[in-house]
Amino acid sequence: MNLAVIKTGGKQYVVTAGQKLKVEKLPAAEKDKIDFTEVLLVADDKNVKIGQPFLTGTKVTATVLTHGKSKKVTGYHYKPKTRNKKKFGHRQPFSEVEILKITA
Repeated sequence: MNLAVIKTGGKQYVVTAGQKLKVEKLPAAEKDKIDFTEVLLVADDKNVKIGQPFLTGTKVTATVLTHGKSKKVTGYHYKPKTRNKKKFGHRQPFSEVEILKITA
């Protein structure tokens, strides 16, 4: 079983071929292929390669399935003694990708 650790959107993900995951929104259209070149680790049954910080010549190919927004998060700003309060909501955009292959 091949697995890799990639970095995208300021976060790190452990991925395998055929896996679907939601990442921070990517600047690509739906059904486009995208390459993640910031690969931190690649492992299979026999050996492990660790980058410092990234592996050269290694990429993870994926296809963008959909774009969307996650559930709404509600928050409040409040300042005491001034009757100043504000309610706000936020929906984080994401891209759902499917990992096609890991090229080491």
